[in-house]
Amino acid sequence: MSAFDHVPAEIQGSVRAVVWRAELRGGKATKVPYCPPRPAVRASVGDPGTWGTFADALAVVCAGEADGPGIVLGAGLVGVDLDHCHDRTTGRLTPPARTIVDALTSYTEVSPSGTGVHVLARGTLPPGRRRTGPVEMYDTGRYFTVTGAQLPGTPDAIYERAAALADLHRRLFGATPHQRPSALRGAFDRRNDTEVLARAQAARNGAKFAALWRGDATAYPSGSEADLALCSLLAFWTGGDAAAIDRLFRRSGLFREKWDSRRGAETYGAHTIATALAGSHCTYTGARS
Repeated sequence: MSAFDHVPAEIQGSVRAVVWRAELRGGKATKVPYCPPRPAVRASVGDPGTWGTFADALAVVCAGEADGPGIVLGAGLVGVDLDHCHDRTTGRLTPPARTIVDALTSYTEVSPSGTGVHVLARGTLPPGRRRTGPVEMYDTGRYFTVTGAQLPGTPDAIYERAAALADLHRRLFGATPHQRPSALRGAFDRRNDTEVLARAQAARNGAKFAALWRGDATAYPSGSEADLALCSLLAFWTGGDAAAIDRLFRRSGLFREKWDSRRGAETYGAHTIATALAGSHCTYTGARS
């Protein structure tokens, strides 16, 4: 009997699976995703063509061609990652992690390191940050490893937890990006869009920005990743102003009808902006670029 026999049916029947291998990048171990049908080809969370069935992923792992399977978040599947909270000897969780696990009450398993846990639930996340300290929350743009090591006492299935996820996000991150204070908040109105664009194109990575701005996505595996790349650059130059990012993106060559298509409770554009802001660790402050 395999440990994966006990993962929820939703995962076992998923076509959003990848496999991963532990590799060193810059001297740091990282879990690089690969395509189950073609395990020598890297997978992208933004390209469904590089995903496969969970059964295919398990076959690759069993053949020794990968270290483990994973599942791409999205389409209503949300993942909450709690690091450095699980004692491998006693199996106990830290009190803050236990509070979160109990609040979500959905399928939870121990991470590959044995020191963290992953909670999978159904729902969507509000716009805003995605990481604070040892807690990360994602509903798109990431994949989670699957170990089959279910945390004792947690449900065997993945449940709808939209309200609990929204409450947890509010408690962890407070205001959404639209409400979040910023030193530059309010500075980027339509009169300053021209200045923002000029600075972005004159920067050291200006050629990258200019290509994305005119709609050239050839440097990216998918259009979604190009969209995220442009939003990430705009997040820097607008000081993390979500409204300005949206306004400017709509002027770019990448803008298309998909931007306003629904993704659960939000649009594709709102999700993309939220992901960009979650990964934005600094913004333009007037220093030399």
